[in-house]
Amino acid sequence: MAEVETASSKRIKKPVDKKQLLEEYRIAQESRHASLMGRKEVFMGKAKFGIFGDGKELAQLAMARYFQKGDFRAGYYRDQTFMFAIGNLSLQEYFAQLYAHTDVNAEPASAGRLMNGHFATRSLNDDGTWKNLMNIKNSSADISPTAAQMPKLLGLAYASKLFRENKDLHSLTDFTNKGNEVAWGTIGNASTSEGMFFETINAAGVLQVPMVVSVWDDGYGISVPNEYHTTKGSISEILRGFQRNDDQKGYEIFVVKGWDYEGLDRAFENASRIAREEHVPVLIHVTEMTQPQGHSTSGSHERYKSAERLEWEKEHDCLTKFKDYLIKNEVANQEALDKIELEAKQFVKEQKDIAWKAFAGTIKKELDEAVSLLKTVASSCSDPSGINQLAQELSKTLNPIRKDVISTVRRALWILRNDDEAIKQDLKSWYTTQQQLNEDRYNSHLYSQSEYNVERIEPVPAVYEDDSPQVDGREVLQACFDSILSRDPRFFAFGEDVGKIGDVNQAFAGLQAKHGEWRVTDTSIRECTIIGQGLGAALRGLRPMAEIQYLDYIYYALMTLADDVACLQYRTKGGQKAPLIVRTRGHRLEGVWHAGSPIGMLLNSLRGMVICVPRNMSQAAGMYNTLMEADEPALVIECLNGYRLKEKMPTNISEMKVALGSPEILRSGEDITVVTYGSMCRVVMDAAEELSLMGIDLEVIDVQTLLPFDTSGVIGASVKKTNRVLFADEDVPGGGTAYMMQQAIQHQGIYYHLDAEPAAIAAKAHRPAYSSDGDYFSKPSVEDVVEKVYAIMHESNPQKFPAI
Repeated sequence: MAEVETASSKRIKKPVDKKQLLEEYRIAQESRHASLMGRKEVFMGKAKFGIFGDGKELAQLAMARYFQKGDFRAGYYRDQTFMFAIGNLSLQEYFAQLYAHTDVNAEPASAGRLMNGHFATRSLNDDGTWKNLMNIKNSSADISPTAAQMPKLLGLAYASKLFRENKDLHSLTDFTNKGNEVAWGTIGNASTSEGMFFETINAAGVLQVPMVVSVWDDGYGISVPNEYHTTKGSISEILRGFQRNDDQKGYEIFVVKGWDYEGLDRAFENASRIAREEHVPVLIHVTEMTQPQGHSTSGSHERYKSAERLEWEKEHDCLTKFKDYLIKNEVANQEALDKIELEAKQFVKEQKDIAWKAFAGTIKKELDEAVSLLKTVASSCSDPSGINQLAQELSKTLNPIRKDVISTVRRALWILRNDDEAIKQDLKSWYTTQQQLNEDRYNSHLYSQSEYNVERIEPVPAVYEDDSPQVDGREVLQACFDSILSRDPRFFAFGEDVGKIGDVNQAFAGLQAKHGEWRVTDTSIRECTIIGQGLGAALRGLRPMAEIQYLDYIYYALMTLADDVACLQYRTKGGQKAPLIVRTRGHRLEGVWHAGSPIGMLLNSLRGMVICVPRNMSQAAGMYNTLMEADEPALVIECLNGYRLKEKMPTNISEMKVALGSPEILRSGEDITVVTYGSMCRVVMDAAEELSLMGIDLEVIDVQTLLPFDTSGVIGASVKKTNRVLFADEDVPGGGTAYMMQQAIQHQGIYYHLDAEPAAIAAKAHRPAYSSDGDYFSKPSVEDVVEKVYAIMHESNPQKFPAI
């Protein structure tokens, strides 16, 4: 571990570039004043909340110096100076995000969907196609949860490893220069206590990827000092064991003070060289940082810092030290630097005012339109005083937001409910237009809106010959994966036991030997960073398949999936995408920890991902082919008990594609519709045979995907015919079945066609007990389905179907 020597008593060793130094001082001063003014804007009520990067400016300038086009950042919400310095954030954009401006041209990172300090560059064109990422200094979209940027950082760096080692990827020059790109991560000192940080650090050391992690250490995590966060009070101290040596691979670790210009420059220069050329991960522990305004606008650091600490922070403010450094080394005198600071302050104020005028002007225009319409309506409606009062209150609103305008109009329409349509027509028309605009502003892009949306991929039915062989289900998948690996060099699969043995169920058997270790790869047991590894690679244009060995293990990765993968397109309003395929297996397992089907949890957590629940491996193969043509992240849950069941091998295994969002009718019937998926399809189909002997004709529908869910109305059409419906799955009661019922009732109107109460059958509320008996008594069986359906038919015709 290298303790970078301070430069407080030394002159500049490099040739002096006075112009660069003064430009960096200007950027630092602009960033500082942006923080100071941003805090005031919040306190004035012009913004909701603020969190700022003051005190971290000098280290970020040093990092920016060595950040190249094609590189990627995965950081956190104090990196504004860095973003200013690399030219990917203007002051107007900075304040536009503080105000939550919904125009993507004004606020390109998130179109006002994220609070300030959440940075992103736009990797995609308006049509959803990739830009040339090698012409951009890239920032992955930030997320707030502490240390949650780390798993993605691993994947961004791992992509460079793949780009370097797999020569078939060298032609992808819009995404790489033969793996020469570095992934730069930043994190606060307190957040290094999180498991995500340690898991990522370990994985990067194992993989030896070009990753530079900078820890901004100001000694606190909100009010809690380092001794409560970190053993020995120092993250670099406890990571000494990761330091590489002549015999062992590992990290290069630097420790440098946050106010030391030369030390910071040397640390980041060396880190860039080591990571870029040698593909060795680097940790830079930047100590003695300050936080002049405290953690955020939600409180004051004077509550928990001593007078001595506050005085120390004032003396060690990096801008004060930088100013002293520039004067001491005769780069500029006091007067010149004071002038730069004054100009910076004035410039920030001008840019802030422009940003506010642009934000407020749009809303003011809508407010004026609404007030004018309300006054017009008041002249002819039945309650003019009520409408005029609303108009007057709206017109006097201080710093109005869009909610004020729309809420007022909605309340006006309540008052006008008994008036003639002609009187309120213009107001209603205006409101309808605003609803459409606001849908785009606040609710669009949860899923891809490009031509590569999964629902736009044309299906191709499986083709079978008379002599098509019957094979194990896992062999169908093996043929599918072999085909994808052969035709698309961007595709690679990785996970626990995926490589050498070809996964625990042998769907990749022999494929590592055939296609190479960089295409089919083993990992350690670390679900969180397996997902991060795939996410980061997908952000860089690759097509990863990350395997979670069993569905139960997805809990370890759920936060990354929910907070980063699923909402990526939404929170960037189509600016970034990560078409990661997560492959796992579940359903009819046995035991408390290996039998989970937590579908309701996944549906509620992973909106923004596609969730596929194939009933067999041929369906799964068709789904994988579809997903490889699409540009959306997906979770595919294979049936664990299906790998050894026999299926016909499709002759068009490379071309067959399943229509995602379209259920399949497995059995036509007249008496009752049973809606299910996955392993329950076999259970229900077996039950259908038993029920047919009792004179009951089931229509069995396999939904195939839960997200999207039956976009073509198959279930509604079926219930219109049968007038009865049963939803069946293996989740807990009120889980997946409740979701399916809600979708069918609310969006397909099945309520109006029902002659019996809609019913559901699910597993028990507890996790399944071990053994086949545990499975039988915990999850729905053939007998359960038969008796549930029979009871519904008994209620409608007890004479024909007497009670069992």
